[in-house]
Amino acid sequence: MSRDNKINDNIYVSGTTTLGIVCKDGVILATESQATMGNIVANITAPKIYKIAPRISMTISGGVADCQQVAKIMSANLALRKHEIGRDVTVKAAANLMSVLLYQNRINPYITMPVLGGVDETGPHIYTLDPLGSLLEEPKFGATGSGSVIAYGVLEDEYKDGITVEEAKDLAIRAVKAAKARDTASGGRIQIHKITKEGVEEIIIEDKQK
Repeated sequence: MSRDNKINDNIYVSGTTTLGIVCKDGVILATESQATMGNIVANITAPKIYKIAPRISMTISGGVADCQQVAKIMSANLALRKHEIGRDVTVKAAANLMSVLLYQNRINPYITMPVLGGVDETGPHIYTLDPLGSLLEEPKFGATGSGSVIAYGVLEDEYKDGITVEEAKDLAIRAVKAAKARDTASGGRIQIHKITKEGVEEIIIEDKQK
C-alpha cells in the first residue's frame, strides 16, 4: 500500500499483501501493516482492514487516501441501507455496491484492489475487486497486492475443503509471513479479522523481527 499514489504518466506504485479465506464457519481476512512511499517505509502500523458492517469487513491495497475513502463511503452507505431495510445487508449486496462505486469513478478511478468478506444468512463469502469495479466471488480464497503471488503459493498448497476459521487463521498467518519474507513492500505486524455469525473479531500479530 502506497502513500505515493501517482508518480508520473498514470503509473501507480503500490505494494502490500492482503488475502481472504472462506471457511465452513466464517471468513478470515488478513494483511500486513507496512505503508510505503516508493522505496521508503512510511509507516509499519498502517491499518489495512476495515469493518464496514456488523459482519462484513474489507482489506485495502493501493493508494492510502483512495482506499480510506472507499472504506468510509462503504461504511456510511451500508449503515444507511441497514436503517432503510431494517436488517443487515448481505455480503453480495455490499460487494455489488462497492463494484458500482468503483465503476462509476472509472474515468478517475480509486486506486484500490480490496478483498471484501463477511457472513450472512446464506453463509460465508469473499469477493475481490479492482479499480474499475470488476467483481469476482472467490469460492476458496483470494489475495491482492504485490505480495499476493507469494501468498497464493501458500494458500494453494495448504487450503483444504471444510477448513475452520481457527485453521484458516493459522494458514493466513503463514501466507502473510511468507509474503513479508520475500516482498519488500510487505512488512510490519499481521492484521486479521475473524468473521463469524457472531460478528467481527480483530486479531493483531506483532512483528517480532528486530
